[in-house]
Amino acid sequence: MRRLLYVPIIHSDVDLGSAGLAIAQSSLALSGERRWALHHETVRSFWKGVAAYLCTFDARLLRVYQDGLAADGEQGRGVVDQAARRGSENFRLVRDLVQQGAELRKTEDPALLLREYHEVLGLVRPPSQEEGRDRTGARAQLLEERDRFIAEAISGTLHEGEVGVLFLGARHDVTPWLAPDISVMPLKDRSKVQAYIQELLLGQDERVLAKLARYLAAPVRVP
Repeated sequence: MRRLLYVPIIHSDVDLGSAGLAIAQSSLALSGERRWALHHETVRSFWKGVAAYLCTFDARLLRVYQDGLAADGEQGRGVVDQAARRGSENFRLVRDLVQQGAELRKTEDPALLLREYHEVLGLVRPPSQEEGRDRTGARAQLLEERDRFIAEAISGTLHEGEVGVLFLGARHDVTPWLAPDISVMPLKDRSKVQAYIQELLLGQDERVLAKLARYLAAPVRVP
């Protein structure tokens, strides 16, 4: 049985490249300053907990699969280093793991990522009603295509004795397409990560938001 640790990540504006600032500003406008400040603290604690858990493994046995990473080897490490220098908590952790002996694995199809990039750029421009319906369907199809590719990449490159670590946005679900002998161990509940983002941006229940934030910020506990 092969093992895959799944980290359902929360994307920061740094992770979203050139569109990140506009999306962050829109998110701030939706959530409000107080909620957005809570969010930044929650994200910091989330990554601190994930890092502490992964440090319990021998990094030399870890094989890292990263959302948005379409290269491995020297090129992949260059992408990771660049994102880490920009301040991405996610990529800083990946960089640290690689420096300790973990191995990067190509995770994504560059052609699909290019389509995703254009979709993200479209988020900063409010669509018409018809465009909104078209975008929703196109995003769902693209998400599934990416999930299938990622699952096939993991299934084809993760070997017995290795421990895969998949850093992937909470909207994704690769499990239906993974090889049946891969055991998936989520570090956090993907549905709760999604619920947190939904409540942060669109909700008004402070108790629900605080409860979800505490869950994400708590130390990782994997059964």
